[in-house]
Amino acid sequence: MLKINEVEIKERLIVAPMAGISNEAFRELCFEFGAGLVYTEMVSDKAIYYRNNKTMDMLKIGNEHHPVSLQLFGSDVNTMVYAAQVLDRETNCDLIDINMGCPVSKVVKTGAGSAMMKDEEHTVEIVKEVVKHVSKPVTVKMRLGWDLQHMNYVSLAKKLEDAGVRLIALHARTRSQMYEGLADWSHIRILKENLSIPVIGNGDVKSVEDFQRMLDETGCDAVMIGRALVGNPFLLKQIDDHLHGHETGKYDASDKLDYCLIHAKKLIGLYGEKNALSQMRGLAPHYLTGMYGAASYKARLNQIRTYDDLENIIEEYRGFLIQKEQLI
Repeated sequence: MLKINEVEIKERLIVAPMAGISNEAFRELCFEFGAGLVYTEMVSDKAIYYRNNKTMDMLKIGNEHHPVSLQLFGSDVNTMVYAAQVLDRETNCDLIDINMGCPVSKVVKTGAGSAMMKDEEHTVEIVKEVVKHVSKPVTVKMRLGWDLQHMNYVSLAKKLEDAGVRLIALHARTRSQMYEGLADWSHIRILKENLSIPVIGNGDVKSVEDFQRMLDETGCDAVMIGRALVGNPFLLKQIDDHLHGHETGKYDASDKLDYCLIHAKKLIGLYGEKNALSQMRGLAPHYLTGMYGAASYKARLNQIRTYDDLENIIEEYRGFLIQKEQLI
């Protein structure tokens, strides 16, 4: 178990922030399957400063499942402090995370995300001010650096630790690598050896075996998983079984189809059918990834407008699998 100030993280299994995915419905599924800490999708300091309605709705965290880390991105000292204070005083989050890892252009061109690693002095100033003005623990998610020629993760992380950061998650790629190539886990071990605060390893964990190998190879305090969970929350349960010495559960195509519908129902309960199905158009096809004869059904799922549309396609596909003796 990790303890960050008064926040207890009881499992070494952490769910990464994912834009358009890490909402309350997804977080609930993750906790049900054994996650120890779940991040929200990142929110903009400027959007909080201007009280953007959509962004303020994204800050809502239920009472049932914790701990939750609310991730913030921005590059201006004043608005970052203001936004962090809103998270601290007006939300139910347990940790406030500062994003220094997002590689997408629309974020880095503002000086936020992984661009923060290019100017250590300014970045440390932001972090010091945020830590000074909030009571909740402040954490950071970062990359190795801007590119392979500028991998400054150790020097920056040490300064962030001195500034009061209580935990660092390291995605073992540079910004220039985006999500390509293989994450180099050796850097997670190096960071762990250089810090006294907890280090979470992140990058290319797609199986129970990957999870255990990252722990063994890096000595990290916990492992963060992101994209591998989209359409496959069962991976969390399998890792949770492994961590507790239980036989690893087996989940088949029918289980995935069931949870596609469960996920949709949770979203509808939170956001209404129209908004929920808008999200499910992007999420539902992932539940069919790798399944027999799924291509045409995945294409149809991209067009759904109602829950009945979703359920009819899922059940039609289930019947197809049974007919083809792929699901018994």
